[in-house]
Amino acid sequence: MSTGELLNVEPTELKFPFELKKQISCSLQLLNKTENHVAFKVKTTNPKKYCVRPNTGVVMPRSTCDVIVTMQAQKEAPPDMQCKDKFLLQSVVASPGVTPKDITPEMFSKQAGRVVEECKLKVIYLPPPQPPSPVPEEPDEGAPSPKVSFTDGGININTKTSDQVSRQYVDSDDNSSEARSLISQLTDEKNAAVQQSNKIRQEMQLLTRGGNNKSQGGGGVSFIVVIALALIGLAVGFLIKN
Repeated sequence: MSTGELLNVEPTELKFPFELKKQISCSLQLLNKTENHVAFKVKTTNPKKYCVRPNTGVVMPRSTCDVIVTMQAQKEAPPDMQCKDKFLLQSVVASPGVTPKDITPEMFSKQAGRVVEECKLKVIYLPPPQPPSPVPEEPDEGAPSPKVSFTDGGININTKTSDQVSRQYVDSDDNSSEARSLISQLTDEKNAAVQQSNKIRQEMQLLTRGGNNKSQGGGGVSFIVVIALALIGLAVGFLIKN
């Protein structure tokens, strides 16, 4: 802040976040500390480059006035981002009831013994705002998590390669082949047991028929043989069910 007898000027440095091909603005605030009307005028060393609104005006007693300084779009950046442009704000005590239309260049002339207060302002270029950092993408839920191992030299992160993944699929296929082979073997054994059971039943039927014929002719089949064959048939049936 620049503190004078008439006006307080804030800030004393015009800071522009420099960007090529873009208009950039900053503001000044003028505070009248007196009970008088104060007229002001803003000058610059490079009038084609800047637009000042208002460049002349009147600050009422104990009040403030905002001044907007706009830098025109630039095609080239200055070397080392250094700017030599300067501004000069002049202020004088004005008559009560004066308006901005009543301000003339002669009001700021020092030759007539008029007290003209001056405040010099520097121009500073700031680097352009940086874009926000990209948010890291989260890994897919289905992707395998990398394995972390600690060594003397630091941390090693190992991830599964496509060859390892393909070997996993191969292992799964091998397990399926073994299961199918076991199922096929059990099915063959079951079929053989069924055939054996059917054969025993047929033999029992033949023996039963032969026993009936022999009993009619005065002979007979041993009762123990029939019971033994029946027990064998029950055992085979029990094995088939399991």
